[in-house]
Amino acid sequence: MNPAKIRLSPTEMELVNNADLILTKNAILKKVNLLLENLQVKQQEVLRAQATGLMEKVSGTSPKISKGENYKGLPYLILDYPRYFDHENIFAVRTMFWWGNFFSVTLHLSGDYKKEAEEKLIASYKTLREKGFYCYRNEDQWEHHFESENYRLLSEMSKNDFERSVREKPFIKIANKISLPEWDDAEEILQRYFEEIIGMMAN
Repeated sequence: MNPAKIRLSPTEMELVNNADLILTKNAILKKVNLLLENLQVKQQEVLRAQATGLMEKVSGTSPKISKGENYKGLPYLILDYPRYFDHENIFAVRTMFWWGNFFSVTLHLSGDYKKEAEEKLIASYKTLREKGFYCYRNEDQWEHHFESENYRLLSEMSKNDFERSVREKPFIKIANKISLPEWDDAEEILQRYFEEIIGMMAN
């Protein structure tokens, strides 16, 4: 039997003939990369100024921008700074661009770093709640989307619920996001989220 012909739908045929689509996408991703490069310079300045206590342990790490084409089928870029990853201990602040969805900033802690930061996080509940942060609820710590199975607004959690999540889970992720139509203000907003996270950890 002859295999079935591979056919394109009318929409697919239109797209495959549109070189400008991919060229425009590449130009956008280059601008995202530049935005993250600008942010990493500002983030390094903040960390140098607040490299005390817990932050001092990770202040020597260097920023890293990584990219891919297939988180849930869509392109993404991630700036990790500060960043420390091993099998049991994680301290990372991740600034992410996800095509078609959002920019986000996430504090990701596990192991000794999470243990050391528990009291700081719990003491910051009211501030984090007021500033619109989310708390991670999934068992798989490597997801990034903000659907209800992944993140919950702190405004929807009691302090007791938040404290239980911080103390009982082997890792904790606190995040905030902005929509892509806020592009013109994205760098300033993302930097503010970063400063809020670092300030909480440095106190």
